[in-house]
Amino acid sequence: MMIKEVEVIIVGAGPSGIATSVCLNHLSIPNIVLEREDCLASLWTKKSYDRLHLHKPKNFCELPYMAFPADYPTYMSKDQFIVYLENYAARFMINPLYNRLVDFASFDDSTKKWRVKVRNTGSDFEEYISRFLVVAAGRNSDPYVPEINGLDSFTGEVIHSTEYKSGERYANKNVMVVGAGNSGMEIALDLSIFGAKTSIVVRSPIHIISREMSRLGFMLMMMNFPINMVDWLLFFAGLVIFGDTTKYGIARPKEGVLLMHKKYQAFPVVDVGTFSKIKSGQIQVLPPIKRITGDNVEFANEKSHQFDVIVFATGFKRSVNKWLEDGEYILNENGSPNFSISWKGKNGLYCAGLTKTGLFAAAADARNIANDIKTQL
Repeated sequence: MMIKEVEVIIVGAGPSGIATSVCLNHLSIPNIVLEREDCLASLWTKKSYDRLHLHKPKNFCELPYMAFPADYPTYMSKDQFIVYLENYAARFMINPLYNRLVDFASFDDSTKKWRVKVRNTGSDFEEYISRFLVVAAGRNSDPYVPEINGLDSFTGEVIHSTEYKSGERYANKNVMVVGAGNSGMEIALDLSIFGAKTSIVVRSPIHIISREMSRLGFMLMMMNFPINMVDWLLFFAGLVIFGDTTKYGIARPKEGVLLMHKKYQAFPVVDVGTFSKIKSGQIQVLPPIKRITGDNVEFANEKSHQFDVIVFATGFKRSVNKWLEDGEYILNENGSPNFSISWKGKNGLYCAGLTKTGLFAAAADARNIANDIKTQL
């Protein structure tokens, strides 16, 4: 078995992992990046739909030491962001070790170092040893599909949002999207545009905001405005722009947008056109599912509808606790770090980009982690 020692091990070659490696290199700190897939940012390159755009303005999404091209739009496409990431890694000569599936990582009290056991594509084991371990594997690793009575009897097609690319092949089909977060809402929009008879299951109250509202809220938060004041502004802006969403089957939470993010790491839905299709009746909003029998789906309101396809936009399961010793202690049930400082744990353990505040946090975490490690060398 190959054994290699390095100062820092980074698990995950997404934006957070690559940015952390760049910041460490900037401070001349040796590091390696382990990635289970065969490419950078596999969630972006392999597991996201064609219509995807960033929801935050580009100036809040830049990674350290490299700006976006001047001709990029304010809200760039997935493909534009992937090109940026590839150029970013190439510019700073980041070369992850691909096809490395971390089997187990633990802290050795006797040596005060981390031992990371990895399987490569040939199913051979490798071991990497380091003083510092950075978990940058992302919150969005393993697709989650909820347990639904009778789901296994469904006679149509069932996919997770990670398998969905475009609504083109679903024209004229009855499609139900389960999950009304940003992915679910955008997939429903895409399906409707391509002519699918689209329904979306809204299981709990959600905040819907516009891109402009999102930008305003983020800027005010950066200026240290009180959360309750910003939430009040967003609430009334939402009423003006969207009206009473409960008329269309979408209840608003009692707590404000920013308070919910602070307490539960919950994101609002940034509307990119879905709500107008809901108001016009082109997208049907449905309550939670009660049971499925064949192609028939019964809902909590006792009504039933038939579907050809179900798309689960229901998020992901934590995967870090599968391979990281004490992983269940390190990450809470929302998948966020339990540390008092969100990016720094104990014994040289760090988490990058796991606070559910997007690329802005990824860049900040990368800088903070590199600077903190530098003080210990």
